[in-house]
Amino acid sequence: MSEPIKIGIGGPVGAGKTQLVERLTRHMSGEISMAAITNDIYTIEDAKILAANGILPEDRIIGVETGGCPHTAIREDTSMNTAAIEELKARHPDLQVIFVESGGDNLSATFSPELVDFSIYIIDVAQGEKIPRKAGQGMIKSDLFIINKTDLAPHVGADLSIMERDSKEFRGNKPFCFTNLKTDEGLDKVIDWVRRDVLMLDLAQ
Repeated sequence: MSEPIKIGIGGPVGAGKTQLVERLTRHMSGEISMAAITNDIYTIEDAKILAANGILPEDRIIGVETGGCPHTAIREDTSMNTAAIEELKARHPDLQVIFVESGGDNLSATFSPELVDFSIYIIDVAQGEKIPRKAGQGMIKSDLFIINKTDLAPHVGADLSIMERDSKEFRGNKPFCFTNLKTDEGLDKVIDWVRRDVLMLDLAQ
C-alpha cells in the first residue's frame, strides 16, 4: 500500500478553500482516489458543506475541531490531523490524495512539512491588490499560490496586473494562478499542477 500524498490548503476565511477542495474532487475523483480533512475552530461546518455539495462520500471526509487556534493544528501540534489521516487511510487503503484544509488563517499560516507533502495558499481579490505585496509566509512558501474571485476585481478596484507583478516578484519561479472557482475559470491550471507537479502523472505515461 503506497502512502497517499497530502496537500494542505490554507488561506483567509472566505477565500475559497472549501470550494477549491469541492471543485478539485468533483473534477478529479473519477480518476484519482481522494479524501479530505477540514479544520474548524468549534464546528465541522466545512466538512458538512463538502459532504452536501461535493462529490466525495461522507466516509471520505473528516472534520477536525481544532479549538482555540487553528494554526497550531497544522503546524506545531498536528496530532489531530495526523490521526484523521490515519483513519482515512484505514477506511480507504487505495487513497492517492488527501486534502487538508486549514481553519481561518492569516497571511503567516504555513503547514508543517511533517503533515503535508505540498501546500496551496489561496486568497481572494476582494481582500485587496496589496495582499501579494505583503508577502506573508503562506503566500511565499506555498507550492502553489491562488488568487481567487477574479470577477470581483472591477467591483473592489483591484488591479489584477499589479497582483500578478507582485506575485512574480515575491514567489520567484514558484507557480501561481488566477481563478474564479464559481465558474471554474482557471481551475484547469490547478488541476494541471496537481497532475504534473504533485502526482507526476505526465512522467507515468
